[in-house]
Amino acid sequence: MPSKKILIVDADVASRNFVARKLLEQDYVVIQAGSGKEGLIAAWRDHPDLVIVDPVLADLNGEGVAAKLKQDTRTANVPLIALSGDQQQGRIKSCLDAGFNEYIVKSGQAIATLNDTINRIFGLTAGEMKQGGLLMVFLSAKGGTGTSSMCANLAMNISQYQPQARIAVLDLVLPIGSIASIVGYEGTQNIVTVTDMPPLETNPDFFSQELPQMSIWRFNLLAGSPDPESSNQMKVGRIWDVVTALKASYDFVLIDIGRALSKIALPIIQHADLVTLIVSTDISAAPLTKTLWEYLKSKGVLPGALYTILNRSVGLEGLSKADAESTLGIKINIAMPYLGTNFSFANSHHQPFSFKFPKDTASIIFQDAAKEMAIFAQKIRLG
Repeated sequence: MPSKKILIVDADVASRNFVARKLLEQDYVVIQAGSGKEGLIAAWRDHPDLVIVDPVLADLNGEGVAAKLKQDTRTANVPLIALSGDQQQGRIKSCLDAGFNEYIVKSGQAIATLNDTINRIFGLTAGEMKQGGLLMVFLSAKGGTGTSSMCANLAMNISQYQPQARIAVLDLVLPIGSIASIVGYEGTQNIVTVTDMPPLETNPDFFSQELPQMSIWRFNLLAGSPDPESSNQMKVGRIWDVVTALKASYDFVLIDIGRALSKIALPIIQHADLVTLIVSTDISAAPLTKTLWEYLKSKGVLPGALYTILNRSVGLEGLSKADAESTLGIKINIAMPYLGTNFSFANSHHQPFSFKFPKDTASIIFQDAAKEMAIFAQKIRLG
């Protein structure tokens, strides 16, 4: 995907250079202007994909810049972000009324908020996400529900069901990835190091040839962030390139989000072929799960794309399948039995559950679920 071009219009040179530097780190092409008039000329001449404006300008305020850009056919559809130290509600309202998509107040969190906003604006299109391999995301409303273990084990079982298929697993659990410790991966390549590479180097051929293969698990892994500090350094603007390149290289791409739902992950969930929701039997977690599902529906995730797994990870007590369906108002596709210490034992030995305990009832359920998910995702893709 070609690098996006961003125009920054800000009279404060230091502020403008700081924002530009942060955007360059995300591999965007950056253009700068120090006044409203210069900004308009640059916008009409250089055709940016996005314009960031500090509305406090001497010659032409931000609202005036927005009005002129929206009135010109060359820039009428270009997204606009206001980034300003002015926190007054009147200024915020006037900028949004003038045509700005977002208003971000300059603060210690401004760059993180700006990155999230840009990711949302430059989000993957439905057309792009319907190309390439099938995309499945795994998430839950509460930690400790075994989401990462489910993702890894179902990926392995999908490979058994379709042995000719190429399968990749991407760990997007933040701030620390979960799957590397389950499958025994100890390499240095991970989502942080990959997003730090030049975009031209992380093309589909790179992921096809260089992604570590977890032989016993039968999938290739792009591990998550190794620690919280590294996750802060991740170039989130590159996530979309990574996902599309993985889909171009593999038949199935499974993404583990865990409970780390964010503006980074939301567009991926919205365009996934299958959204796998791991439901806890913990009664206290039921309201959280219901809130999460209501939120996803409000963001356009259709019930038909939802696949639910009731995972009895904490013991024999808690919600039954019927209770979960009644409480949450959704169908439970698969109910996993309580695996006790067996699951922990398999994980500690970095082996798939089905390999360690092939005769266990849960191994059969894993096989059935993997087959059903693969067929389900394909039907959704075909409409």
